[in-house]
Amino acid sequence: MNAVAGTAPIWKRSHYLNRMTLRELVVAYFQYYTIRTYLAIAAVAFGIAVWSPPTLVQAAAIIVFVALAYPLVWYCLHRWVLHSKWMWKVPFLASTWKRIHYDHHQDPNHLEILFGSLKSELPPVFLMTLPAGYLIGGIGGAGVALAAGVLTTCFYEFCHCIQHLSYKPKAKWLQEMKARHMAHHFHDETGNYGITNFAWDRLFGTFYERSARPQRSATVFNLGYTEEVAARYPWVARLSGGVATGHPRQRDRIPDRKAA
Repeated sequence: MNAVAGTAPIWKRSHYLNRMTLRELVVAYFQYYTIRTYLAIAAVAFGIAVWSPPTLVQAAAIIVFVALAYPLVWYCLHRWVLHSKWMWKVPFLASTWKRIHYDHHQDPNHLEILFGSLKSELPPVFLMTLPAGYLIGGIGGAGVALAAGVLTTCFYEFCHCIQHLSYKPKAKWLQEMKARHMAHHFHDETGNYGITNFAWDRLFGTFYERSARPQRSATVFNLGYTEEVAARYPWVARLSGGVATGHPRQRDRIPDRKAA
């Protein structure tokens, strides 16, 4: 496992997915504080559901709702928030946009950047699950919905890690998922916004095969935050030490495992 200091606590290490095995990823994944927090929240939410249980029909309806709503909510956030061109224009939002997405596109193999922070991940999950769960099944229904939401987040995070891992999945559906996401990162960022589900991309016309877009996007690594943009909205550039002109890991930092 690649770490800045091999004896440092897990939360102080830097892990790079292009130099990790699947086993190393699993270890790092379950030791990371956000995943442990999600699992703890799921346990508490499940306890609330047991204390004030909804009916089986209500619980099933809630789980189906979360399963259907989660991909749509993620698609909307990914497309119209994380890939927006308005967050960098607001000084107090620029650092948030930089942390939650600009840095990830600049360095997609960095595990600690890939994992979202609790303050950016949990509010959308709470807003998506708690009101609907409560309306369907009361307090216990809210517990079921929250547990389903945070466990789905854990699943999404793990799939996201697999997509950036130097590893070819055996399952065909994982191979396809990884191919779509890699195209989003390395070919054209204006499409394939889904992580585990690309149904909304197909519906909204943003799904693409790489062969259908022969030219690489000029902004695939900087998301449109160019030197011209930085001249007018400098806050991300100040935090980043300048404007990116290429992909850091492609240029000079850590090679892929196959090349190491």
